[in-house]
Amino acid sequence: MTTIAVLGNGRVGGNLSAALTRAGHQVTVANRTPGAAAEAARTARIVINATPGAGSLERLVALRGELRDKILVDVSNATVDGPDGLPADLIYPGSSLAEQLQEALPETRVVKTLNTMLFPVMTAPTTLTQAPDAFLSGEDPQAKQTVRELLVTLGWRKEWITDLGGIRTARATEAAILFVPHVMRSSGFAPFAISIAR
Repeated sequence: MTTIAVLGNGRVGGNLSAALTRAGHQVTVANRTPGAAAEAARTARIVINATPGAGSLERLVALRGELRDKILVDVSNATVDGPDGLPADLIYPGSSLAEQLQEALPETRVVKTLNTMLFPVMTAPTTLTQAPDAFLSGEDPQAKQTVRELLVTLGWRKEWITDLGGIRTARATEAAILFVPHVMRSSGFAPFAISIAR
């Protein structure tokens, strides 16, 4: 059992918190009341950023003290939305939200993952007809191993989890979000993940 704080209680955060609770972890979900995120982060070993990516950096920098020495699992994508509400461009071209977070929070171990799929796949990877991939980006090998083990409790098989390397590799997975609106317009809202055919 791991103590986990989920920041964000929308579709992504709600889905993750429910699945992690079912998997036996002790989960706190931070709502929007003042101080809730700080209290949740202070008492957790792992903090999951499931807040909207456009405002994540500002929100998390405000929690610098609470996030010190914690693992921050960033599942968000920082995008500019188009007129239909779907991602149209990246907020940090030539960089990534994960890199910005790691730079701003040097005493926090940031790991990027689960951002290359629609949210139902995050907690139910075996429901797809083909094996999906979950990618890990981060500077701390031990933190990535901890996150790898966390993903296994959500149903991810070890061979489906690929460590891409340092936090700079997150710019590649974050850019993959630009596939999403085109796929959804083409085939509708059916769960899918970006995966590497081998």
